[in-house]
Amino acid sequence: SMSLREHALSLFRSAVDTVRPAPMLKRAVKLQGDGCPQLLVKGQAFPVKRDLYLVGFGKAVLGMAAAAEEILGEHLVRGIISVPLGIQESLQRAGMQEMLLKPDSKIQVIEGAKNNLPDPEALKGAVAIQELAEGLTVDNLLLVLISGGGSALLPAPIPPILLKEKEKLTKMLASRGAAIQELNIVRKTLSLLKGGGLARLAYPARVVSLILSDVIGDPLDVIASGPTAASSHSVQDCLQILAKYNLLHHLPKSVETVLSSSPTKPTALEDYSHVCNIIIGSNTLALDEAKRQAEGLGYATLILSAAICGEVSRVATLYCQLIRLVCLGFAGLREGTLSDEVRGNLLQLAAELEIPGLNLAEFLQALRGLGPERPVCILAGGETTVQLQGTGKGGRNQELALRVGLGLHRAQAVETSSPLGRCEIVFLSGGTDGQDGPTEAAGAFCSPELVDEALQEGLSAEAFLSNSDSYTFFSQFQGGHHLLVTGLTGTNVMDIQAILIRA
Repeated sequence: SMSLREHALSLFRSAVDTVRPAPMLKRAVKLQGDGCPQLLVKGQAFPVKRDLYLVGFGKAVLGMAAAAEEILGEHLVRGIISVPLGIQESLQRAGMQEMLLKPDSKIQVIEGAKNNLPDPEALKGAVAIQELAEGLTVDNLLLVLISGGGSALLPAPIPPILLKEKEKLTKMLASRGAAIQELNIVRKTLSLLKGGGLARLAYPARVVSLILSDVIGDPLDVIASGPTAASSHSVQDCLQILAKYNLLHHLPKSVETVLSSSPTKPTALEDYSHVCNIIIGSNTLALDEAKRQAEGLGYATLILSAAICGEVSRVATLYCQLIRLVCLGFAGLREGTLSDEVRGNLLQLAAELEIPGLNLAEFLQALRGLGPERPVCILAGGETTVQLQGTGKGGRNQELALRVGLGLHRAQAVETSSPLGRCEIVFLSGGTDGQDGPTEAAGAFCSPELVDEALQEGLSAEAFLSNSDSYTFFSQFQGGHHLLVTGLTGTNVMDIQAILIRA
């Protein structure tokens, strides 16, 4: 029989495979008919009257473009994509040929945005994409491929603003504590292509956007700053943010010029009737596939949420309490003061974390309905945040896994005859892009036993955590067997967590 760790690994792999660029595109997009061909996207039909063009930007777009070119064949006239610096070389090195364009491709690749920051190369890519869009006619179809990281790869400040002026303003806002949402509103307002700009420039051509979401809740106007989605913000919003951080009187002349001449109302929705935005990959899709696989392996499976967010230690506490509740259920203690106490803790934690769309009461009800005879699998996804302390090496997934293992180990130590000790538990957290922090791991597996074994070898999980050094903990131990190492996956739909419990 496979170990829980092997099961967890196979669930993670199947979740990631389902949102890899090629299978994802081939599921969503078909080209049909010869006389009057049609592009079918998730059941919607778009006639290909004349020429089909393609543009794209984002970390997963190279693989998406390779698959799209294969599907579109000779209907594709020309394409331009803006992708992260060095990505072709790293995919080549990783032996991921299927993510690379063929030598005779009609798609031009521009690499830029070193360290995920807009730079002159990314600007060159944005200008080329802008020129292609502006030249389209009513008979053309523009296919737009978008994935996370697209924002830095599509910088095109409205003239006369220079890239470095826009950068400087963004940095000033960030240093004064502006939230990422506020930064994005300001960036979009000063950009030609973001906030629906690309779609407006491509008019009257038909625009179909295929989007791989790396943002909680899949908001179209936030992913890659929404180049093909109507922006819900106006110049007024931008001015309010600049006022809030006392920057109105410190603006470059060019920014003042643009802000004073911009229309005050957001563009009307009817100006987007030529656009169709379709999410073809997301954390939810990945979790659904993992659930299917887990059920196939015999687990009673529940998805907690695809929008897990918040400080990593609070999220770890939430998972520890959930695991305690499942183990109490296995021990036949589903009703009783201890279970009630754990449920109370959970409801309070969930209220504090404010996870979008999480109905915990409903989830706990479903958990109660599970019979004691099958092992349990709880799946979740999203993105936690880590406050770095110390000089260690790690990432949010490795830290979350270690914190859950430690929390369970502590709970077992306190409750000597605890049902926790009678359950076999594995917790896995991993980044779907294959990278967690500045390490070659995507995440890690952890269990209370691991923390115990480490203690016996004189390694304290607490000490590693207080130095943000989860990677070193896992790699020193059992030859790094508990690190999740997948290599680059060429996709990204945030993180995935799996809790596997066997009585």
